[in-house]
Amino acid sequence: MNEFAAHPVDVVVIGAGQAGLSAAHHLRRAGMVPDRDFVVLDHAPRPGGAWQFRWPSLTYAKVHGMHALPGMELTDADGSRPASEVIAAYFTAYEDTFDLRVHRPVEVSAVREGDGGLLLVETSRGVWPTRAVINATGTWDRPFWPRYPGQETFAGRQLHTADYPGPQEFTGQRVVVVGGGASGTQHLMEIAEVAADTTWVTRRPPVFREGPFNEEWGRSAVALVEERVHRGLPPQSVVSVTGLPVNDAVRAALANGTLDRLPMFDRITPEGVAWADGRSVAADVILWATGFRAAIDHLSPLKLREPGGGIRMEGTSAARDERIHLVGYGPSASTIGANRAGRAAVRDIKRLLDRAPAPA
Repeated sequence: MNEFAAHPVDVVVIGAGQAGLSAAHHLRRAGMVPDRDFVVLDHAPRPGGAWQFRWPSLTYAKVHGMHALPGMELTDADGSRPASEVIAAYFTAYEDTFDLRVHRPVEVSAVREGDGGLLLVETSRGVWPTRAVINATGTWDRPFWPRYPGQETFAGRQLHTADYPGPQEFTGQRVVVVGGGASGTQHLMEIAEVAADTTWVTRRPPVFREGPFNEEWGRSAVALVEERVHRGLPPQSVVSVTGLPVNDAVRAALANGTLDRLPMFDRITPEGVAWADGRSVAADVILWATGFRAAIDHLSPLKLREPGGGIRMEGTSAARDERIHLVGYGPSASTIGANRAGRAAVRDIKRLLDRAPAPA
């Protein structure tokens, strides 16, 4: 069924998480009408972006740095409820309040060059011609699994943060948690309360940071990530350059040894993990909290990548094609960054549309 082919639009927004909803809001404020001038497509079954897939033990109180969407505060949230429920309800209310008319579930398979300067957005519900694309697909759909010798021989269970069910499934088990980010430390601390034993393994020594993550610190961190994407390198997460925030739970885990870290192992054995110096740890589970990569394969037909492997950015637009804007990518991968990127992308797209009249 090709329900879209006869209806070109000025902008297609791909993704309805924080970045996509922010962009849609600013398109609305710029005078554009949803389903006439722009459309929002989302592959998820319901509102909530990637938050709807988070594990139940991640309560809203544990969420670090959730920034409100533009024009509507998230107020009176119950910190004891799962973040997946709180944020999904907030996003639902936001979509309804601003009448954003998100189409879901719609899978976007490719964005290609069309005729007359139009782009063609190929989806599970047809092809949508458009003058510009705001890509807000995030990273959740591309979990990163490192490869180590012997990985296929491990007799236990391996899973990624994307599949993490909460701590109860690890009761009485020996668990190796791999990864030095916020998710890895959160998983480790709650699993340690029920597991027979836990081991934390990271490539680099973790950096714990006391004090508030204020705006000045955030700007410095974002600038480091932005410098990479400006050179066409794959972005690092903002968290990777801010360090890990210290709270009472982290202090307790540091004091009791839960957050004692080992360097990265050299190989995986049927029984666990091992290092070149002869040390080994037995394990029933290896949990890979090793992050995600940008979900941008559908943009491949446009050949936007640089030799360094990333998409070189000028503001929010791809340097190789000013019609393509990436929000929630690289330096805008935080919730506040996504809001700002959505506003900036719409501003630049409006200028582009005013400069290049629509095809007859």
